[in-house]
Amino acid sequence: MGLKYRLTIMSFLQFFVWGAWLITIGTYCFHAKGWSGAQFGAIFSTLAISSIFMPPLVGIIADKWLNAEKLYGILHILYGLVLLYVPYVNDPDTLYYVILSAMIFYMPTISLSNSIAYTILKNNDFDVIKTFPPIRVWGTIGFIAAMWITNLSGSKANANQFLIASVMAIALGIYSFTLPKCPPQKSISKDAGLIELFGLKAFKLFANYKMAVFFIFAMFLGAALQLTNMYGDSFLDDFRNVPQYADSFVVKYSTIIMSISQISETVFILAIPFFLKRFGIKKVMLISMIAWVLRFGLFAYGNPSDGLWMIILSCVVYGMAFDFFNISGSLFVETTTDSEIRSSAQGLFMMMTNGVGAYLGSKISGLIIDGYFTTNGLKDWHSIWLTFAAYSLVVAILFAIFFKHKHDPSKLTTINH
Repeated sequence: MGLKYRLTIMSFLQFFVWGAWLITIGTYCFHAKGWSGAQFGAIFSTLAISSIFMPPLVGIIADKWLNAEKLYGILHILYGLVLLYVPYVNDPDTLYYVILSAMIFYMPTISLSNSIAYTILKNNDFDVIKTFPPIRVWGTIGFIAAMWITNLSGSKANANQFLIASVMAIALGIYSFTLPKCPPQKSISKDAGLIELFGLKAFKLFANYKMAVFFIFAMFLGAALQLTNMYGDSFLDDFRNVPQYADSFVVKYSTIIMSISQISETVFILAIPFFLKRFGIKKVMLISMIAWVLRFGLFAYGNPSDGLWMIILSCVVYGMAFDFFNISGSLFVETTTDSEIRSSAQGLFMMMTNGVGAYLGSKISGLIIDGYFTTNGLKDWHSIWLTFAAYSLVVAILFAIFFKHKHDPSKLTTINH
């Protein structure tokens, strides 16, 4: 079996085991369990909490001590085993700790899967910029497949969604042990200090102005992504409160409508090599930020009838908003950091986006929505989405001013060892 095909399987399963429940856990908590929004918010925040410290820690282990593919396999097996326990949980406090445990094992595998793919491709003389995006696109397809399976199998509001993810996660963990070896990039010398011993050199990237600004704005965009994950499906589902939309396709199949966002990703991922080489990381990330403005703005004015095209277009725009930031940002980190700290640097990127950014996004947005846009339990989605759009626009303007980067296409032709 070819290397690219084997990495494609890894990418597909990596996001399948997340997509099976990420978008529908809110429905499970609200409908199946009857828990409050605050209780759900606490459970959802475990994604961000675990992303703050686990990706950098796991990146350090992969850089210094343990083969990346073995560490990856162990984490997925543990993640799958924890999810098996979810059907037995009947109170939100317990589920909080169960999901937190699952996320501690899962969240670092996202950046670790990138590092594994980069290492294997480079070791076999592939051009990472050209080869990685078509492999990564299958991760998005896996996410979509999981969403559809969960929705169409009737698992949207029950614990079967976690069992689907569990079985596939354990299978992925076993499969990863068959991948080519990805040994630590650098051995630890006898005279190593604490900074080298614990792989903290990646945090020195904050001393570099350009990298510090990049990571800070990665945090801001991570907050924007969290807004979509938390509220997108709830926004569409809330149209059931409007009599003329209560029986619409959008309300009945809100998760499938939301999956258009992931379908869009498959197109824009393949466009990344062209845009990166033609325009450079700064313009590509600016395009992403403008796409977030459109994502939220279109939601603000969309509805299930004459405004359906706005909802669909918003989902299409999401592919550009997400990919041009997440995938391009990961490739930027790969091309601008030393080989000995790349796994750690990828973990740091993950920490700033899905960790600090996601945590702040979920907490602050919740306070704003509860304080200013909720009346008698009903949310003013129009004003909520316009506020998020304004936030994204401010971030884009500030990024254009403060991020200093001169595009050099030759540096993106091939990533060296």
